[in-house]
Amino acid sequence: MVSLSTRCAIWLAGALLAGSALAHDHGSHAPADGKPAAKVDYAKVWLEKQQTAPRLAVAADFDAVGKLWLARVVGQQIFVSHSPAAGKPFTEPVAVNRQPELISADGEARPQIAAVGDRVYVSWTQALPQPFAGHVRFAVSEDGGRTFSEPVTVNDDTRPITHRFNAMLADCRGVTLAWIDKRDGEGNVDYRGAAIYTARSTDGGRSFAANQKLADHSCECCRLGLAADSDGTPVVFWRQVFGKNVRDFALARLDEPLRRVTEDGWEIDACPHHGGGLAIDGQGSRHLAWFTGAEKSPGLYYRRIDGETMSPPLRFGNLDAQAGHPQVAVLGQQVVLVWREYDGRQHSVRQMVSRDRGGHWSSPSTITRTAGAADDPLLRADGKAVWLIWNTAAEGLKRVKVAL
Repeated sequence: MVSLSTRCAIWLAGALLAGSALAHDHGSHAPADGKPAAKVDYAKVWLEKQQTAPRLAVAADFDAVGKLWLARVVGQQIFVSHSPAAGKPFTEPVAVNRQPELISADGEARPQIAAVGDRVYVSWTQALPQPFAGHVRFAVSEDGGRTFSEPVTVNDDTRPITHRFNAMLADCRGVTLAWIDKRDGEGNVDYRGAAIYTARSTDGGRSFAANQKLADHSCECCRLGLAADSDGTPVVFWRQVFGKNVRDFALARLDEPLRRVTEDGWEIDACPHHGGGLAIDGQGSRHLAWFTGAEKSPGLYYRRIDGETMSPPLRFGNLDAQAGHPQVAVLGQQVVLVWREYDGRQHSVRQMVSRDRGGHWSSPSTITRTAGAADDPLLRADGKAVWLIWNTAAEGLKRVKVAL
């Protein structure tokens, strides 16, 4: 029987192939016959990947009246449409950026959308020709998504380096962006990982305050979790580099220092391309979901944090089926976990539900399947129900109401 750690290593190899294996390979490999290998043109490989990626990653958000807003990338433009309710047809899509540009929209990198009243905020990562380089871009509609402002670059360091994996949170008081940024490590070989930077607008997206650094030494390529605390303050959840190369998770409000919130001890000199999920309920409890490849206990985990108290990590998902990319959502007392699995023929989205704020959980069940390529799952709540939003190559966009 193959050991758990070996199964994890096999799974991880595929996850690292497209990104971090390239990121940590700074020279050519010598072939088995001992002859010099041709030097890899990383810039060319990077640009080709950005141009040919399937762009299945979408953004979705419900507004206060139950409209489902969708942002998706087609070619070199990002388009926004909305549905009057989950399950209803979408409106004709509107182009956000009139000038085409390369946009990251696959895997851990996805566009972001939020609708507050008549304002529709959209954020994305513009991929630059330099390997792993990007800019955080932003545009706003003030007329209910009919037209959009000229896009702006939010990162005020504009060198062609990493400003990527943006997350966005908006309410009636403003809009906050958070992203992974390499400006502090540029030219410093001793700097570990990247950093988490944020920017905030309090005038409806017309302008942003200066960028603020939240933390040094984040992992370089894992998506960020971003949610509002009970007082509205944004909270960020990300994979952090602790010590030399331990890649566990940290959590921080924008007005507080970071706090380590997982103790997996996953030591790896690479970015796993596997961020975590964060949801905060009405009582301020943090609900976390994440993946670790730590040899002693690889897999998916859930944890609830109440003040200084952290629940023991709860393992879920089938590692033999490559369980990964978890999402978590809350609706009142109910907590929903979803994740991806693959049985060798089909990708599926699996779920577990708790009706007592994470105290007890239902048995895992399958929500939906697809035989082709697919985006990672999204969970969105409309105030009455929790919905799975899942973009698939074979069947298009799926909207499935989660059975609570």
